[in-house]
Amino acid sequence: MREKTIYFLFTDTGTLLSKFINYFTKQTLNHVSIGFDSTLNEVYSFGRKRPRNPFIGGFVREDIRNALFKDANCAVYVYPMTKGEWETVVNNVKKIEAEQEYYKYNFMGLLGILFQIKINRKRAFFCSQFAAKMLSDIPSVQLNKSLCFITPADIRALPEMQLVYQGKLGYYQASQEVANEQVILHHPAFRKRMLFVEKIKQLVIR
Repeated sequence: MREKTIYFLFTDTGTLLSKFINYFTKQTLNHVSIGFDSTLNEVYSFGRKRPRNPFIGGFVREDIRNALFKDANCAVYVYPMTKGEWETVVNNVKKIEAEQEYYKYNFMGLLGILFQIKINRKRAFFCSQFAAKMLSDIPSVQLNKSLCFITPADIRALPEMQLVYQGKLGYYQASQEVANEQVILHHPAFRKRMLFVEKIKQLVIR
């Protein structure tokens, strides 16, 4: 039973590097990140470690609320998984996170995609290569390319992928915050507490 969900965030930040990649791939939304909740509080990828410097890269837990991402065009996809598959992906990500200082961004790998040259570097990934590696232990995920040639478009094309949002990333964040507020407001425990507060107010007024 597939009761768990992995979130995939595809973005186009409009930076020079993203424009360069868009030009050669003839695609947009060429950065992919993996998330574990609908609010995208936990989003992981390989990208720039410093927002203003595209040449210092590696494993990152991305803050989608910063200026680089806030106005980015994006698409959010979900991929249903069993609990065991979900835990495998989470563990794969956490293993790299625990040793992130040993990992680098695979700039050479981008040239490998461009010229169709297989370039495998130890402890180095670009974003879609990282996403594919995290999924490589899931039997239901069929990637018919070497990981060093996987693009974000290949990840989006997986049969089980389901598009849930496309537009500005900032609008998605706002919609999720509203949804969470509604959940809290209608939660029985919250409503019970508010009724208690109202009773106290009435006693004080009297």
